[in-house]
Amino acid sequence: MSMLIDFIRESIEPQHTQWDDAVSDLTPEQMHYRPNAGNHIGFIVWHYVRTEDNVVQFIFQNRKPTVWVQGGYDQAFGLPRTAQGTGMPAEEAFRLRLPPAEQWMAYQRAVWQATDGWLASATEEELQRQVRILPFGEIPIQRAVRQILIGHGFMHLGQVYHLRTLQGLQSTGM
Repeated sequence: MSMLIDFIRESIEPQHTQWDDAVSDLTPEQMHYRPNAGNHIGFIVWHYVRTEDNVVQFIFQNRKPTVWVQGGYDQAFGLPRTAQGTGMPAEEAFRLRLPPAEQWMAYQRAVWQATDGWLASATEEELQRQVRILPFGEIPIQRAVRQILIGHGFMHLGQVYHLRTLQGLQSTGM
């Protein structure tokens, strides 16, 4: 295993654990709480997990079907088949509703497992391969991991913990 892949794994694994901790205990009301403006936790978690699924499965692995589509989660949850929320109008994002946390967590954990599987077989050479990701254009997978999975993931996780705090719920255990 390379130092770079070890670094990626050591960044993503605790993030996945934190996402699980941030979402798994929420009631539907807490999941969809919206203080006045902005997105609720349900939208944020759906957006991020769908993004990781799309990027790792479909883009990094040359159009491999996503966990979302392969598992029929779009149909089971009654949510869009291909959308992941980027650019979604605010009112449409507000209307999006996730199933109860225990049902949602099956999908979320399946995505984490799929990402772990990809990382287990990834090579440094593969991380240098160029992929097209909007709005970034052609970028190396390594940069996509850094910007989308790590940076974007932790940014949205911070939003979720802020919304938990506004509801009087425990924030991060860190």
